[in-house]
Amino acid sequence: EVEIVYNTPVKTILGEGPVWDHKSSRLYWIDIRGKKLHIFNPESEEREEIDTIDQMPGCLVVRSSGGLIVAMQNGFYHFDLETKKFSHIADPESHLPGNRFNDGKCDPKGRMWAGTMEIEEKSAVGSLYCLDTDLKIHHKVSNVSISNGLAWSPDAKIMYFIDTPLRTVDAFDYDLETGNISNRRAAFKIPEDAGFPDGMTIDVDGHLWVCHWGGSRVTKWDPIKGELLRTVMLPVSRVTSCCFGGPRLDRLYITTASVNSDEEHAGALFVLKTPGTHGCEMPHFL
Repeated sequence: EVEIVYNTPVKTILGEGPVWDHKSSRLYWIDIRGKKLHIFNPESEEREEIDTIDQMPGCLVVRSSGGLIVAMQNGFYHFDLETKKFSHIADPESHLPGNRFNDGKCDPKGRMWAGTMEIEEKSAVGSLYCLDTDLKIHHKVSNVSISNGLAWSPDAKIMYFIDTPLRTVDAFDYDLETGNISNRRAAFKIPEDAGFPDGMTIDVDGHLWVCHWGGSRVTKWDPIKGELLRTVMLPVSRVTSCCFGGPRLDRLYITTASVNSDEEHAGALFVLKTPGTHGCEMPHFL
């Protein structure tokens, strides 16, 4: 069901965080361990790799005024696509040098949410933050082990969040105007024989597509009923994140990792056609 659309002679070590920009028809994603940003136009096959100033990037979003916002090892940065320069915005965890940013995404109001984790992955000392459009940072969730997938329901009343070792996809009540979250609960749990939940995205029907680290699959869920709707297997074990892209947003782009793996296609970018459903436009940072 899945096809390889992008591979490199040097394997992506820890591919993550795909973002489709509907305005430029380009796909962005990162290699955390490889310390790179990837930019790819599927139509022209134009591609570009950018070094991230010797820092591990965690996630990125497109900025409506131009460039990208990238959450990296030492905080939030603006990246200018023309000059290829990074400008530091702020670091909410300058007092925690053993942490780094991991997954993140923009909410429907254009705020960037991004979470942290301990680089050694031993303790729950990470947090979830929100970078507001005025560039002020708000702390949202404490005691996070590996902050991962984020998604908002189509009506923006629910925010979904993954802390990977918990093996649950959690839901919060979401106030779109203020960005306040409340009433955390588990929407569904990932079975132990299916690996760990990593990144995820949501379609227009409100169904979540979850990537499984160590599970060789992407699963589609009804988060309201907690019901598994579909399982898509991949030829690699470390499936990291996904997003909808393409002109009709009916292609699911899937990132993978080659870290500690000798699988032939580990680290490649895959795509899955999704007739019958499609994604939502990914909001830009305002």
